[in-house]
Amino acid sequence: MAAEVWVVDPGFGHVVLVRHHTRGWVPPGGTVEAGEVPRVAAKRELAEEAGVVAELLPVPAAVSVRSFRADYAPTLSLSYGAIVPLDTPLGGETGQPARWHDLDEVWDSMFPQDRDRIRAYVRWLAEQAV
Repeated sequence: MAAEVWVVDPGFGHVVLVRHHTRGWVPPGGTVEAGEVPRVAAKRELAEEAGVVAELLPVPAAVSVRSFRADYAPTLSLSYGAIVPLDTPLGGETGQPARWHDLDEVWDSMFPQDRDRIRAYVRWLAEQAV
């Protein structure tokens, strides 16, 4: 099982992505460790990979089944949402920089369908905020 976080700014125009060495630009996330619940794993991965400590929104953003490598079995992956200010400093792991991406921009990713999924989720969040 895997967990990731779709971090957006309060203006709903940007998302935090991490430059993974083989997957390209992806949301911060990773493996749910033994004895760990997905929500806790998502928060841990967000802090490790992007240097961001944030509260996750109450309902998961998405559920998917995907292979993270050609030689891996399909993995259940839960995506959570978080809203943090655009001026939040980003950190993370050496060699995997994190940065804010404009949602209108196209980013290189092993999972190109994520861009549309994230954009649809952010539009939904913006509608809920009105």
